[in-house]
Amino acid sequence: MVIIFKISLLITALLVALICGLFYAYSCSVNVGLGRLSDTGYVKAMQAINRAILNPWFFASFMGSLVMMPLCTWLSYKSGGVTPLFYFLLSASIIYAIGVFGVTAFGNVPLNESLDKFETATATLQEIKARRMAFEIPWNRFHFIRTLANILALLLLLLGLIGNK
Repeated sequence: MVIIFKISLLITALLVALICGLFYAYSCSVNVGLGRLSDTGYVKAMQAINRAILNPWFFASFMGSLVMMPLCTWLSYKSGGVTPLFYFLLSASIIYAIGVFGVTAFGNVPLNESLDKFETATATLQEIKARRMAFEIPWNRFHFIRTLANILALLLLLLGLIGNK
């Protein structure tokens, strides 16, 4: 049981770190670069990115984190009871589930789906600008929240691992 728990913790830390890195890189580079595009360029680029991100690699790390953190929390409880590691994992799981998965599912994804239906080919420049503004500001706000939540979840996970003896 101990070896399964340790392997699970390692996989979980890797998955959470991968998603954290993705969101961080997005914040530091992708969003900055997209922000410099024309309205039409921005909308088309976001549509392409939002379609491309729906791939097995993304889902494995994004959904894998959502599954593995509660599993590790449960394994921690089963192997050692209520310990500091358990509380760190429980906190990380809750923060990830609400702050990363929840914000993405109920904030970013609906915006992505709405933008995906928008036809730039038949829209006026004013309509494209309005669509960008209706999308970009709330999307970036949700992205900021989920990035911070992901960083916090990763920190809690790492603190639990460092403090675990």
